[in-house]
Amino acid sequence: MTNLLADLPAQLPEELIQTLLSTPQMRIERIISQGHVSPPDFWYDQDEEEWVLLIQGAARLQFDDGLVELKPGNFLNIPAHRKHRVEWTTPGELTIWLAIHYRR
Repeated sequence: MTNLLADLPAQLPEELIQTLLSTPQMRIERIISQGHVSPPDFWYDQDEEEWVLLIQGAARLQFDDGLVELKPGNFLNIPAHRKHRVEWTTPGELTIWLAIHYRR
């Protein structure tokens, strides 16, 4: 058994993405951010769907039609090829995400 909130880094110079489980149709990741954002002019354009749950901290995702603010417990599904970027994450505490990438 493992705990999603265990083994959190004390220092986080770069966003940390850890694969927790992977199959040919699905990948589950723990993502840890601390003030990290997407590089300027960078947009994710993924082949898979992505379901994301914010566990701790806060974040803002930018889509071409506006911003989505996430607080603990908020989740959303991002369809494949829906361009998005991380606009903001909490700088003073860890932001912990659970992301499930899957194919239909």
